Amino acid sequence: MSKILFQAFKSTNQQLNGHGKRNAGVLKEALQEIDDDQESDIYGSGPLIEDFQDKMAKYLGKEKAVFFPSGTMAQQIALRIWCDQKGIKKVAYHPLSHLEIHEEDGLKELHHIEPILLADKDRVIELEDVQNMKEDISCLLLELPQREIGGQLPEFKTLEKISAYCRGNGVKLHLDGARLYEILPYYGKSAAELCSLFDSVYISFYKGIGGLAGAILAGEEDFIKESKVWKRRHGGDLISLYPYIISADYYFEKRISKMDQYYKETKELAELFQQCHGVSTKPEIPVSNMFHVIFHESKEKMEEVLIEIYEKTGIGITAYVNAINDNQCGYEVTVGDLYSQIPKNALRNLFELLDERMKGN
Repeated sequence: MSKILFQAFKSTNQQLNGHGKRNAGVLKEALQEIDDDQESDIYGSGPLIEDFQDKMAKYLGKEKAVFFPSGTMAQQIALRIWCDQKGIKKVAYHPLSHLEIHEEDGLKELHHIEPILLADKDRVIELEDVQNMKEDISCLLLELPQREIGGQLPEFKTLEKISAYCRGNGVKLHLDGARLYEILPYYGKSAAELCSLFDSVYISFYKGIGGLAGAILAGEEDFIKESKVWKRRHGGDLISLYPYIISADYYFEKRISKMDQYYKETKELAELFQQCHGVSTKPEIPVSNMFHVIFHESKEKMEEVLIEIYEKTGIGITAYVNAINDNQCGYEVTVGDLYSQIPKNALRNLFELLDERMKGN
C-alpha cells in the first residue's frame, strides 16, 4: 500500500466505502445505552450470550446457534465435526476460499483435513463441479458471495440443486455466510429460506454490519452441542465476550434493515464507475453490496490520479490499489452508511473528474 495514497485518503472529508472508521467510537456507540449493572456472560453461558444465540438461531431458521470470537475458528470447527461424523477428512471449497488463502493452512495443520478445490478460480462453483468430483468428501463449503472474485453469486436454483445433490449423496453443505445479509436483496429471500439449504451456517458481525468482531455458527442441536466442545478446546470460551456480543446485537439491529438500500446504492455506484474512461467493475452488475473496481492503468499512475482527485474534491475513493498486471490495478468496494452521506452533485463532480483524468492518461 502506498503511504502517500493512504494519507491522502485519510485527509479527505468524505469516503465512498463502508460505514466509517473502525476506532474506539464503534464500541462506545454500541455501549452508550447499556446499563452499568448489565451482567456479563461467563465462559459461554449466561442470559446475555444465550439470548443472543437464540435470537440468531431464529433469524437463520436453525435449531441452535453458538457465538464464536472469530469466523476462522467457527468454520474450521464446523468442517472438523462433519469430517469426524463421516470418517473422511476431506472437504471441498472454492480455490479462493478464505480457508485456503488467508488462514495459514489452519484446516490442514490443526485438523489434518484435506481440501479439494472446486471450479476455476475466476468463477463460482456450479452444480456440474460438484457432480464431477472424483473424491469422496464429508462436506462442501460454499462462500456466498465469493469475495475474491468481486462478490459473485450462483443463481438460487443452482443452490437448490447443489443442496439436493449433497443431501442425496451424504455430503454436508456448509455456508460461509460472512456477508449473508448482503446477498438477501439479490436473491429476494429471507435468511431462514436461504439457510434451509445448508446443514451449517456461519455469519460474521464485523463484515457487513460493522460490529467489533465475532461470529455465529448455527445448525441442528447436536451439531451445536458438539461445536461448543470444540470451541472450548480451541480456547474460544473467553471469560467474557460481552463487548463483542453487545456490539454485534447493536449493529445488527441498526443496519440489517438497510441491506436493500445498500444494494441499490451499490448498483448506482457501479454505474458511475463504468461511465468513466478506462474503468470497469467485476461483476458488471453487482449482486451484493460489494464489487471490484478495475482501473486500466498502472498502479503507480493510478495512485497519482487518485491523490489529485482527493485533493480537489475532498472525497476519498479508496485508501489502496493493488496491481493486477503492469497496466491494471484495482480495489474492493463495500457500500455502507457513508455513501448516502455524499451529496449527489458532489458524486457527479467526482466521477466527471475521474473520467477526465483517466482520458488524459
